[in-house]
Amino acid sequence: MTIIIKTSEDIEKMRIAGKLAAEVLEMIGSYIKPGISTGKLDTICHHYITKIQHAISAPLGYHGFPKSICTSINDVVCHGIPNDLHKLKEGDIINIDVTVIKDGLYADTSKMFAVGQSTKLGYDLCQITQKSLYLAINMIKPGIRLKRIGQSIQKFVETQNFSIVREYCGHGIGKFFHEDPHVLHYDADDEGVILQSGMTLTIEPMVNAGSHHIYTESDGWTVRTRDHNLSAQYEHTIVITENGCEVLTLRSDESFPSTINHNS
Repeated sequence: MTIIIKTSEDIEKMRIAGKLAAEVLEMIGSYIKPGISTGKLDTICHHYITKIQHAISAPLGYHGFPKSICTSINDVVCHGIPNDLHKLKEGDIINIDVTVIKDGLYADTSKMFAVGQSTKLGYDLCQITQKSLYLAINMIKPGIRLKRIGQSIQKFVETQNFSIVREYCGHGIGKFFHEDPHVLHYDADDEGVILQSGMTLTIEPMVNAGSHHIYTESDGWTVRTRDHNLSAQYEHTIVITENGCEVLTLRSDESFPSTINHNS
């Protein structure tokens, strides 16, 4: 395992990339209505990233992924492929996952959107998933074991009678899309990793309304819940600071601090 500690210059570039990634999610929200296709959402985001922000969409072409964003609806856990024929319906919940490259540095973020009025289960699932992310971010500081992130997320989610996906995790990020370490969202071995100032990570819990079991469709990308219950995910890119952490992808719609300082 090789964990890359970022320089102050790297972190500043990641702040810029993170702001851009957050702005994509802020921008696309007004387009999410019944009848729009996920292919159209991808086209809008791709244009915004490349032509307005003058940045690069990291997913496009990554290991052959064919689109610029991931659009994961209802029982799709992650890596849903945008499609011109797949139109959103009233009551759907959709995750849009955006990763932007700017000046050679990456930032990765996602959020859930309700299409019209979601069901109570859909609403509750999204709320609990976001709260689990915030719970983890709030505890991060140098000197703690990496595994405490997953322990806190799993404990909270399971007390709400939901489940945590095991097969996908957060990760280091910086000059590469995926770096060490793996950030597991459940209680598991962390190879003894201790959080350090200058580490940059994504935290991205995937929470299922039913069982945690999943499967991958024949396209090699789309991951669904095995029992076809709903799934939700929220994701932020964070940097660990001397006294806590900073959220690099915070959106203007979030009532959550951009910096956590455990000495204050």
